[in-house]
Amino acid sequence: MMNIEGKVALITGASSGIGAATARKLAAAGIIVGLAARRKDRLDALVAEIAADGGRAISLETDVTNPTSCKTSVEQVIAQYGCIDILINNAGLMPLSDIDSLKVDEWQRMVDVNVSGVLNATASVLPQMIAQKSGHIFNMSSIAGRKVFTGLTVYCATKAAVAAFSDGLRMEVGPKHNIRVTCIQPGAVKSELYEHISDANYRKQMDDLATSMTFLEGDDIADTILFALKAPERMNVAEMFVLPTEQGW
Repeated sequence: MMNIEGKVALITGASSGIGAATARKLAAAGIIVGLAARRKDRLDALVAEIAADGGRAISLETDVTNPTSCKTSVEQVIAQYGCIDILINNAGLMPLSDIDSLKVDEWQRMVDVNVSGVLNATASVLPQMIAQKSGHIFNMSSIAGRKVFTGLTVYCATKAAVAAFSDGLRMEVGPKHNIRVTCIQPGAVKSELYEHISDANYRKQMDDLATSMTFLEGDDIADTILFALKAPERMNVAEMFVLPTEQGW
């Protein structure tokens, strides 16, 4: 089993949901966590909570769509803690709508955050991981990266891109640089993703769905990440498809 205590992680989208839950779990396991998101007030509150529980964390106001912002945050973590061992690309948006609604601005924002954000953060962290010849990158895809759902077409496209990028990244940096890559593909999870839905009909559908099954918690995904992190160095958990027991689709 890999010893993860004292490792340094950078988590994007860390101000809520899966990102915040993962930050708490990793910090409790002895990992130093860099918390990256746009909402600095929430990050500062989470840093204080982690510190009160005996963990170590740093707050990093970050826009993942901006390569310079990503690079600056990475440099801050390395300056304070000496390295980055783990990257968790968790930042994402999911505003549902039909294609013929032509919510082009929402499409572009999803591409910018869900795809470009992953690329920007990965590009910022890779030089450090390559130099130390070790690291673990987690990319948050979705069931929507494996199956297409109406109303989620553009979101599905972005998450399919994340899954494809993850597999190619794993094949390239694993053998060459000893860097592991894991693609997490959750089903329905309680999070703030649904608050981005501006289409009233689809928002109601998601609210109704939450009453018909027990959604996963952010902690469930955090535990999944910890499982892959603790795997022996010889073992790369490449993909993890994690669904609520009641989710039959």
